[in-house]
Amino acid sequence: MKRAVCLLSGGLDSSTCLAIAKHEGYECFALSFDYGQRHRFELAAADRVANAYGVVHRTLSFDLRQFGGSALTSALEVPKHRSLAEMGDGIPVTYVPARNTIFLSFALAWAETLGAQDIFLGVNALDYSGYPDCRPEYVEAFTKLANLSTKAGVEGARMTIHTPLIALTKAGIVKLGASLGLDFGLTHSCYDPDAEGRPCGSCDSCLLRLKGFAEAGLTDPLEYR
Repeated sequence: MKRAVCLLSGGLDSSTCLAIAKHEGYECFALSFDYGQRHRFELAAADRVANAYGVVHRTLSFDLRQFGGSALTSALEVPKHRSLAEMGDGIPVTYVPARNTIFLSFALAWAETLGAQDIFLGVNALDYSGYPDCRPEYVEAFTKLANLSTKAGVEGARMTIHTPLIALTKAGIVKLGASLGLDFGLTHSCYDPDAEGRPCGSCDSCLLRLKGFAEAGLTDPLEYR
């Protein structure tokens, strides 16, 4: 059985990506990050999803609040009630500088020590908030870097970064997750949950998630405040 490292935030996309990797027969190793994000409730969701799939799960800790620069790692206000047009106009303040590059670097290191040549990343380039590190050209560039910078890559064990959701709408992701039996009630997507972890229903992430469920003709099981 081939091994794969799956980046798992506990959100809709990364959880669906883990379900895909399991469905394709990989032995999965889930990797999450506690980086000082305001929506740390996602880490409990990642634990729930990893436990549901019976995979090895590790959470690495470091504090990106030391740099700030994002509404997710500072006191900047999380944008609310934005239209799809507004979401598609520029890079939002919820962008965390170099986040996917940092995450993939850790995933690459773990994959190499596991003898894994596959990394699963739940990025999406259609219904998303305009993050530059979610685009196909970014993934292609990092894959090239991975194979130039590792012992495994240089010796011919080529690394592949799988992005099975990159060309899907949120509705398509919801339908795919449902077809694979993913329990959406285990997941968490909100950027600005309340003290009890209930999603706000009005940040970009919540709005895109709710749009996906509505267009898929399904009901989101989460309780919104």
